[in-house]
Amino acid sequence: MSSIPARYLICIALCACTIACLFTAGCSGLSGQPEIGSDLSGDLVVHFIDVGQGDSILIEFRDKTMLIDAGERGMGERVIAYLEERNVEKLDVVVATHAHSDHIGGLADVVAAYPVGRFVDAAQPHPTATYENLLVLVEDRGIPYTAAERGQEIALDPDLEILILNPTPQPLGDINEDSVVLKMTYGEISYLFTSDAGNPAEESMAAAGLDLDADVLKVGHHASRYASSAEFLSAVSPAISVIPVGEGNDYGHPHEEAVERLEATGSRIYRTDLDGTVIVATDGTALTVAAGGAPAATVTAGATTAAPTTTPAPASGVYIADLDLQEEWIAVANADETAVNLTGWTITDEGTRNTYTFPVFTLDAGADVTVHSGAGNDTATDLYWGRGGAVWNNDGDLATLADANGTVVSTLER
Repeated sequence: MSSIPARYLICIALCACTIACLFTAGCSGLSGQPEIGSDLSGDLVVHFIDVGQGDSILIEFRDKTMLIDAGERGMGERVIAYLEERNVEKLDVVVATHAHSDHIGGLADVVAAYPVGRFVDAAQPHPTATYENLLVLVEDRGIPYTAAERGQEIALDPDLEILILNPTPQPLGDINEDSVVLKMTYGEISYLFTSDAGNPAEESMAAAGLDLDADVLKVGHHASRYASSAEFLSAVSPAISVIPVGEGNDYGHPHEEAVERLEATGSRIYRTDLDGTVIVATDGTALTVAAGGAPAATVTAGATTAAPTTTPAPASGVYIADLDLQEEWIAVANADETAVNLTGWTITDEGTRNTYTFPVFTLDAGADVTVHSGAGNDTATDLYWGRGGAVWNNDGDLATLADANGTVVSTLER
């Protein structure tokens, strides 16, 4: 942005404290100590709810409400409790930015608990029970459905502009890069919600000549190193950046290099793992921020990370038993009482970017085999893909096992 709004107010409410600091900034001529205040002000209030390692954002504008994502499975009740505290009785719009469980895992609970006026979805195929069950629920409840596409607008209120910047009509082919990205503008103030969009999506939006300039940025992909490029942040030039991230998460988010790029913009940075729920309000000309006032997320480590979604281990047959994204291996087990010929069977990652085809191989009854991404010599217990680089996305991936006819036999999400 070329300048910060004339009356730029930031109120930081620290957890367990009763005093909050209201910082005033604006044109370069302002000087002196910041004023002290404690009240949020403005009829547009955006809540970045602390749901651990995941996203959930509540938008309140006068009598209208919109919810973007609802965190991991098990976080739906926490989101509902937060909505109840705000006396929310309905959700005019619910947005599922993409089908990863740390974004939509809690949405089914929320959709089941509230009247929903419209459901906006990234609409990218993702064969997991969490996503498929959510879509069935939306259909069963008769909720109007919109497949998001660049250029569309979400009509929440005539005084509020909400533009869909991503995904494109021709998807990029990656579930994160095809996340729903929204730009919301009220008066002189803009918010940019980037979900898990990374560098390819950022480049796509910039190449399309979209106006990315925003005062408040929901930092992409929990501040992964693969998002928030210097070029993208220069185009956004956020005054406030919010990173939804879980304390001690398995992914190392936020990555140091991403935080350094944010710091280089001069943006004030908030993190839900440190600050709890972050609330950013505006009257269309000024901003106030409250952080730390909500209870910290009280969930187990397993619930705040991307918990695996898998077809249940069967009493018989072949299935994916385990997947290690960091060590780059996948285990396939045979629960049958007889050996199974796996010749021609395939393992694919999310989006079918990488495919492993089993050589001539028979998996004995009750046995398992580990398929390693790298090179090596095949044995009865270990097979090697022979790839020179990583196959599995450390930030989350979906493994699919199919038989020689192409029929999906088992899936597992990490």
